[in-house]
Amino acid sequence: PFATQTAITRKETILLPLLVIVIIEVLVSYDFALLFDCDGVILETEELHRLAYNEAFRAAELTINGEPVEWSVAYYDILQNTVGGGKPKMFYHFRETTKQFPMVASKSPPSTEEEQQALIDALQAHKTEIYRGYIEEKAVPRPGVLELMDEALADPTIAVGVCSASTKEAVTKVLDVTLGAERRSKLNVCILGDDVERKKPDPQIYNTAAATLGMDKSKCVVVEDSMVGLRAAKSAGMKCVITYTPSTAEEDFYGEGAEAKVPNLGNVNLQSIFDPLREKGADADLLVGIKDAP
Repeated sequence: PFATQTAITRKETILLPLLVIVIIEVLVSYDFALLFDCDGVILETEELHRLAYNEAFRAAELTINGEPVEWSVAYYDILQNTVGGGKPKMFYHFRETTKQFPMVASKSPPSTEEEQQALIDALQAHKTEIYRGYIEEKAVPRPGVLELMDEALADPTIAVGVCSASTKEAVTKVLDVTLGAERRSKLNVCILGDDVERKKPDPQIYNTAAATLGMDKSKCVVVEDSMVGLRAAKSAGMKCVITYTPSTAEEDFYGEGAEAKVPNLGNVNLQSIFDPLREKGADADLLVGIKDAP
């Protein structure tokens, strides 16, 4: 039970008499929070996800009406802007798009909910294993994201977090490779897909982050790349900056309430986000002179 905008999140090393070093948790009060999505924001991973799903589908020998299950670039763009999380994407595909579950090699399609869930669980587990291998080989942070994160981490008035709908197993590898152990240890909050019951566009993940930090949600700014993420942030009552990717560039982010959209974070700094909020509050215009025109 801490006061609003207060969380036990930082550690300090105190040198006591007799050279006894004690690590204690201290209360830190923040003015604002900066929350990053992972896939598509910290690094552009959507194509790696698509390739990993297709490899898992091939390995399981999935077919529908004799045709192999495969997600095209165009179709995956639709999926990522419609459904958050890997397992929900597969359920959506088989229940809403194809209207049937696939055969697995020579076996009949799963018919019960338990069998369908077991197939999705197995596919997701194999896909994650494949994806982690791709990350080790190909992961490169998007322009400006680490610089902005480091600037925020160095500001004692800003809480910093990562909120991703992906599974902990998948995201951990991404964060290890791109952020590194030291930067990860400085995050004030990290909420992943396994930590919440409802995936984006449901706002639960951002509501959970704000509650963990003890922050007023109106003082949280989210960095997202997709329509699904934007809807989650806005439903939580937070401001949202979009750093779009080639697969999301044509989405009407301003029409859905985004405060700003940019092709990457290379020209974005803390002042362009939080100075207007400090001066004008909820009505502030963010990233003036930087963001794309509506």
